[in-house]
Amino acid sequence: MTALSVGLVGPLPPPSGGMANQTLQLAGLLRGAGIEVETVQVNADYRPAWTGRIRGVRALVRLLPYLLRLWRTAGRVQLFHVMANSGWSWHLFVAPAIRIARLRGTPVVVNYRGGEAAAFFARAWPRVAASLARADAVIVPSGFLETVFGQYGFATQVVPNIVDLERFAAATRGTAVAGPRLLVARNLEAIYDNATALRTLALVRETHPTATLVIAGSGPLHAVLEALAATLNLREAVTFTGRVDNAGMAALYRAADVMLNCSLVDNTPNSVLEALASGVPVVSTNVGGVPYLVEDGRTALLVPPAAPRAMADAVLRLVAEPALAAALREAGLRQVQQYTWASVRPQLLGVYQAVLAERAATAAVSRP
Repeated sequence: MTALSVGLVGPLPPPSGGMANQTLQLAGLLRGAGIEVETVQVNADYRPAWTGRIRGVRALVRLLPYLLRLWRTAGRVQLFHVMANSGWSWHLFVAPAIRIARLRGTPVVVNYRGGEAAAFFARAWPRVAASLARADAVIVPSGFLETVFGQYGFATQVVPNIVDLERFAAATRGTAVAGPRLLVARNLEAIYDNATALRTLALVRETHPTATLVIAGSGPLHAVLEALAATLNLREAVTFTGRVDNAGMAALYRAADVMLNCSLVDNTPNSVLEALASGVPVVSTNVGGVPYLVEDGRTALLVPPAAPRAMADAVLRLVAEPALAAALREAGLRQVQQYTWASVRPQLLGVYQAVLAERAATAAVSRP
């Protein structure tokens, strides 16, 4: 595979987010494996910058350079790897990438990652299926998405997300002098329901008045969440860090006692993987692909969405039962080994090899 060149299509930081971080990480890992990678960024800066403030115009300003970059890149690489999400992201970025690659004769691997896939497919499956029919392979990071695609009779292959165990490593844990110290590592958007994390903290502090919460992420609900923290008398107990890079996140995990994931919709959240790798017990909602990623009572504690009382009770249980917290940490560290690059690399490169071999065989048959 050392002679291979790949066009990697997807978002890149900033802002940091699950898919953007995975795209950036994958580019580096593929290059480290001797593969030539050319990234095509779907969230490039608006130029000129003022166009990004005008709805409608900004989409066009970003789309035209993107299409040109796709066309040029497809003519230089042997394969496209397209990071795909639900909604308008699919229609604006993924479908054009598949079509342009098809026009240029470049094989396409679609890496679908959207936690809202079921709802998106319910309203847009005919158009999605038309694009997928032009792809050479579709990979997904979880059994959850494999099941969603299967409901539409479409076969996929699971290639897991990747977590860097050198960066996210378990710290030695002594007796906490204060706490518990809770951490949320999701952006400040409605689907991640950070309001539940704040309400959870308020309930935990009824038993442990020194409990604190760090919310690491950025997003449109920052002011709303700060106002809620003030209403709940949590102003001094909550830290909003804003955007944090991977190195900074590793330090935040090492300082945490429990990681909360309050999302209403999810697939394979990197924050859960990173917490497991960092030896931090996880309390998460049981939505979407999360139960495919962790097992309740063995590698995490799972609760219903939008249920701060249930989440607070799970946190209090971990504080009251240190043996349970230790067992979750140990099981989580074992579980996360399957998400290392050493484990995922042969799976992903196997997909690349199969796609290129099939394309070569088809070309050979079609020759006169």
